[in-house]
Amino acid sequence: MAMKADLILASNAVFTGLDNEPKPGFVAIKGNAIIAVDEREQMAAYLDEHTRVKEYGDQLIMPGFHDFHVHVLLGSLQEDNVNLIQARSEQEAAQMVADFARTRPDVPWVLGFCWYHPYWDEKQLPHRASLDALIPDRPVFLLHAAAHIAWLNSKALELLQIHRDTPDPAAGEIVRDENGEPTGILIENAIALAKEAFRLPDKDAKRIFRMFLDKAASLGVTSVHDMLPLPAIELGDVELYEAFDNNDELTVRIHFLTTLNGDLERAKALREKYRSARLQFSGLKQFLDGIVTAHTALLVEPYADKPETCGESTLAPELVTQWVKAADREGFRLRFHAVGDGAVRLALDAYEAAQQENGRRDSRHTIEHIELVHPDDLSRFNELGVIASLQPEHFGLANRKHYLAKIGEEREKYTFVNRMLKEAGATIALGTDFPIVSFNPMLEIFRAVSRKSTDGNLWNEQEAIPLDQALRDYTLAPAYGAFREHELGTLQPGKLADVIVLDRNPFAASFDELPETTVALTVMDGKIVFEK
Repeated sequence: MAMKADLILASNAVFTGLDNEPKPGFVAIKGNAIIAVDEREQMAAYLDEHTRVKEYGDQLIMPGFHDFHVHVLLGSLQEDNVNLIQARSEQEAAQMVADFARTRPDVPWVLGFCWYHPYWDEKQLPHRASLDALIPDRPVFLLHAAAHIAWLNSKALELLQIHRDTPDPAAGEIVRDENGEPTGILIENAIALAKEAFRLPDKDAKRIFRMFLDKAASLGVTSVHDMLPLPAIELGDVELYEAFDNNDELTVRIHFLTTLNGDLERAKALREKYRSARLQFSGLKQFLDGIVTAHTALLVEPYADKPETCGESTLAPELVTQWVKAADREGFRLRFHAVGDGAVRLALDAYEAAQQENGRRDSRHTIEHIELVHPDDLSRFNELGVIASLQPEHFGLANRKHYLAKIGEEREKYTFVNRMLKEAGATIALGTDFPIVSFNPMLEIFRAVSRKSTDGNLWNEQEAIPLDQALRDYTLAPAYGAFREHELGTLQPGKLADVIVLDRNPFAASFDELPETTVALTVMDGKIVFEK
């Protein structure tokens, strides 16, 4: 006799992740697990008087989204503060910050996010003076859309004791004017000088984390990989996540990564302590370069508009290899931020060196972003078993003209590739890099299958992938990246019940509808955590 279900979701379109198209059927859930995925004719066997049945017509039932790259606390802060992505000038951005500051008269720091100077009329980095004119008496910290540049006012510099004699940190820059005075711009590791701006009272941390959980549920995100490391600092609150987990309030599975820095004892302790079904240590992460628009991404060949430089790695290559070998020997999985093709090659070289010294194992090491890849390195992902972690919305955000002016049009073919990596045998896992871009998975899916940029133009349209592949890369591939493909990522009996329902069937709609597609229901661990 079949086990009776607590909850049954039925539809004419069930995408299990095992087939290329959805089929009519149902998903039966008991406790926190899926007990059946079958044709409607078999549904009666799982029913009793206690079973709830939800019918969804032609709406798509599918596995919950698993975002392979987010910054939970940074994203929570952004949601709670001023977003400057719509500004079209330095002055407009400063005015938006001043207007917001008046609504928060008591907060110690005025925070803002997502200013993006390539969108401005004058595409140059801003100055503290424009903030000083409007907010002279309170510290202001504004993070660039790519999160590798910060813009501060004079009050913030004063409180942080950043002045003309403050030395630049390694792999960072305090931008200075012609007189040697700080302009208010901090680049890469210099941002860590302002980490005081991120300190939150406990009540505020809990409040904004609840906002994050609610947002994740409303978007159908049932699992995330939380990248605690930012340039030279860690931003996250694992103890807060643990408290929510212990109180059965954690409605998204969090797999967190801490900093690869040569200290493996802390990492071992975290790996041992955090391994619940909803909160797990997932490995170590480090930055190998910065971003193209600041000339801090590491390229194989020089920048087109600055031929005297290829950028530089944030760490000495020999140190990277040393750390990778040691961490790999201890069984840790590693993930590197690598935007430029030079940084991608450096990561692959380090992984290869570890494999040669320690022996081949199922490490699932990963490279993040891969905005530019050298054609000679495409096949190495498959050869070394390295996962490519991509965020297609990044090319949606980028100002294409500004971007290509940096690297030259001859390298455009190898920017933001997807199909090229897939055809070379790479495993690809998708995510957002929230809050660098929107947390909405449907935007990433849209970019991946359409290759349409924000301006409506196509960016390397030959790199588009089929819808079924994009959905698997956002569900099963990240589960594989978490070593959890046996319990997450597809709709199968015995797997954990992380299931969502979309408001339509995207397989039967135009790709242009994808950004407007919303979530009707989110089930995480067998519980309904969102319902429209």
